[in-house]
Formats: sequence, C-alpha cells, structure tokens
Amino acid sequence: MRKVQILGAGCGKCQKLYENARRAADESGVPCEVLKVTVILEMLSFHALGLPALAIDGQVKASGRVLSADEIKPLLAQAGGGSP
Repeated sequence: MRKVQILGAGCGKCQKLYENARRAADESGVPCEVLKVTVILEMLSFHALGLPALAIDGQVKASGRVLSADEIKPLLAQAGGGSP
C-alpha cells in the first residue's frame, strides 16, 4: 500500500491537494493511505522546498504547487519505493 502524505498547515491549497490526492487514489485503483502532515517538525524532515507538498512513500514528489488528480495518478503508479 502506498503512503501519500500532504505537507501543509491546512490552508486552502493544502486542502485542495489533499482532495486531489484522494481522488487520484480512488480513480487509479492503487491502494493508498492518504494522510495530512501538519506538524512543522515533521514537515521539515521531508526537506520540501515549498508548501503544499506531496510525498509518496516518504519521498517528496512535488512542492510549492497544487497538483491535479491527473498529475498525481502517474506518480502513484510508478514502481518502487513502497511495499507491494
């Protein structure tokens, strides 16, 4: 199962990225756990260059912008980096 983490303080952009990630997971059929990360120290551990940020299996895939569900789907389908 893929672990998708949305890094952000809970602003509108962070919420939209979370919604897009949930939709991408649902539409792609890839088993995912989508979580919000709002604790500053935990966010800093990812070394994201901007917020909101999207991490998959602990690796930042995008930062500083809101990806659409269609942009997130191929990231979920990429092989490696997670448990089967």
